[in-house]
Amino acid sequence: MEELVGLREGSSGSPVSLRELWGPYPRVRRGVRGGLEWLKQKVFRVGEDWYFLMTLGVLMALISYTMNFTIGRVVRGSGLPELKTILSGVVLEDYLDIKNFGAKVAGLTCTLATGSTIFLGKVGPFVHLSVMIAAYLGRVHTKATGESENKSKQNEMLVAAAAVGVATVFAAPFSGVLFSIEVMSSHFSVWDYWRGFFAATCGAFMFRLLAVFNSEQETITSLFKTSFRVDVPFDLPEIFFFVALGAICGILSCAYLFCQRTFLGFVKTNRVVSKLLATSKPLYSALVALVLASITYPPGVGRFLASRLSMKEHLDSLFDNHSWALMTRNSSPPWPEELDPQNLWFEWYHPRFTIFGTLAFFLVMKFWMLILATTIPIPAGYFMPIFIFGAAIGRLIGEALALAFPEGIVAGGVTNPIMPGGYALAGAAAFSGAVTHTISTALLAFELTGQIVHALPVLMAVLAANAVAQSCQPSFYDGTIIVKKLPYLPWIRGRKISSQRVIVGHFMNCTITTLAKDTPLEEVARVVTSTDLAKYFLVESTESQILVGTVGRAHLVQALQAEPPSWAPGHRHLRDLLAGGCPTEPVTLQLSPETSLHQAHNLFELLKLQSLPVTSLGRAVGSVSWVELKKAISNLTNPPAPK
Repeated sequence: MEELVGLREGSSGSPVSLRELWGPYPRVRRGVRGGLEWLKQKVFRVGEDWYFLMTLGVLMALISYTMNFTIGRVVRGSGLPELKTILSGVVLEDYLDIKNFGAKVAGLTCTLATGSTIFLGKVGPFVHLSVMIAAYLGRVHTKATGESENKSKQNEMLVAAAAVGVATVFAAPFSGVLFSIEVMSSHFSVWDYWRGFFAATCGAFMFRLLAVFNSEQETITSLFKTSFRVDVPFDLPEIFFFVALGAICGILSCAYLFCQRTFLGFVKTNRVVSKLLATSKPLYSALVALVLASITYPPGVGRFLASRLSMKEHLDSLFDNHSWALMTRNSSPPWPEELDPQNLWFEWYHPRFTIFGTLAFFLVMKFWMLILATTIPIPAGYFMPIFIFGAAIGRLIGEALALAFPEGIVAGGVTNPIMPGGYALAGAAAFSGAVTHTISTALLAFELTGQIVHALPVLMAVLAANAVAQSCQPSFYDGTIIVKKLPYLPWIRGRKISSQRVIVGHFMNCTITTLAKDTPLEEVARVVTSTDLAKYFLVESTESQILVGTVGRAHLVQALQAEPPSWAPGHRHLRDLLAGGCPTEPVTLQLSPETSLHQAHNLFELLKLQSLPVTSLGRAVGSVSWVELKKAISNLTNPPAPK
C-alpha cells in the first residue's frame, strides 16, 4: 500500500508523510534534516574525490603506524641509519629480529598505497627487510651446523643483504652493491665484493623475471626506458651546464639536509610535538597525512603538483626527451579529465602558469612536504622522493635551456636540439647523490634507464654536487643518526681539523678500574658488586700495573659464587680464581698516549671496536672508548669557548 501523504494545515509547501506529520517533535526533526541537507550540499560542492583521497591517506598512514605499534618499534622509518650503526660494531637489540618482518612488510605496503599523498618510497625498508632475512638465515645456519657465532661472517652477510635490498628495488645490481658500500661502510673488505654482486644479481634477475612471468614485460628490460638520442646526445658546450646543474643540486641539497635535520630535531625537542608523538602517535600521523592529502588533491592545489602521477610515472614523464616549453609555445593542450598514459607531460602543464610555473611550484611545495613526511613514524624510504625531486630540478633547467636555445647550441658548425630529459637524469643522480653523499647514483641512473649516453655529464654533475654537499652538511643518514643520538663515530677525514696533532693522552679516560692478580677476593667481590663494567683490565700486580689481559665480569661472578663459604678473608687472591679456571682474554691491541686521534679513529672504524686500553711501557694508564673519541672530535670541530 502506498504511503499516505498530505499537507499541514495552513501550509502551501510540499506534501509530507503521515508518519512525519504525526511523529514526536516534528519541527526539531525537520530542522535537523534541513541542516544536514545544507551541510551535504556545501561539503560535496568541492567534489567527493577529495574526501576519499584524504580518507585514504589518513587511513593508510594510521594502519601503517598501527601495524608497527602493535608488533615492534624498530620497524619505523627507513632503517638505514640503524643498519649503518650495527655495521660499525654496535649491537641494537631486536633490530634484526625476524618477528618484525611481517609488520615492516604490512606497514610498507600501506605507506606505498598512499601514492602521491605521502610521497615516500621503499628503498630503506627493503634494505632493512633484506638484512632481517640475512640475519635470520645466519642464525639458522649457525644452529644447523653447530658452529659458534662469527661476527665477521655475520657482517659479510649483512653487507651483501644491503646490496640485495637496493638491487631488488631498482633491478640494478651494480649500483646496488656500490650504493650499499658507500652508505653502510667506512671500510670495505674486498672479500665481500663478490658476495654482494652474486646476491644482488640473483635478486635483480628474479625481480625482472617476475615482471616477464606476469606479462608486464616481453623480456628483461630496465625500469624506466628512455629514448635519448644516441649519435649526439649532447654538445660539448653543454658540459658546462651539466656541471652548473650539479653545483645547484649540491647547494639545494645542503639547504634540504639542514632544514630536514633542524625540523626533525624540533619535532623531538618541542614540548607540544614531542608529547603528541609520545602519547598520540596515531593522531600525529593522521594530522600530517591530512595536511598532505589536502594539498595533493588533484582538482585543487594538486593540479600544479602532478599529483595524479605515481612515482614511476613521475620519472617516466620527467625523463621525456622532448621539450615541453617548445611544444606549448604555440599551443595550449587541455588538461585531460582522466590520466593519459601516452601524454603524461600534460599533468605538468597549466595555461596560466606554464611548464616553468608548475615545475617551480612542485619544487617549492615538495621541499617542505618531504621534510614533513619524514617525521611520520611509519616504515618508508626517502631515496626515491629525493631522486624525483632532483629530476624536477634538472627538468626545469633543461626546459629553460631548450627555450633559450630552441635550435640547440652550435658546436663545430652543427646544432642539435637540447634534450631536457638528459638534464632531468643528471639532476636526479646529482641531487640524490648529494643528499646521500654517494657517487653510485650516477651508475644507478644508467641502470634505471638502460642508456649510458649521458655517462660523462651525469658523472660530472654528481661529482660537483657531492663536492658542495660533503663540504657543508652530513649526509641524510648521518644527520638522522645525529638527531636520533645513535652510537656512531663521526667522520673526520676530509675535515679541516688538526686530528693529527691531538694525541690520545689529551682525551683518554684516566680513571680506570684494574684488578691485580694479588688482589684479595673480598676486594674483587666489592669491585664487581659496585661497578657494572662488562670487562676489567687484569694487571700483573698492584705495584707494577703491567697489563696482561682482561677478565669478564660474568666469569668473575660465576667463579666467586663457586667459592666455598669457609675460605678465610685475606688468604685467597684473584690468582687463585684464575688458577681455578676463570677464563681471561689477552690484550691483542692497545694504544699509546702518543697515538694520534686520527690513528685511533681509523682503528676503531676499521676493526669496529668499542674501547681500547692505553698503556705506557706496559703499564695500564687509561682507556679510550667511543665516548672519549666523540668528545675529542666534537671539541675539534666546535672548540669550547675560553673561560
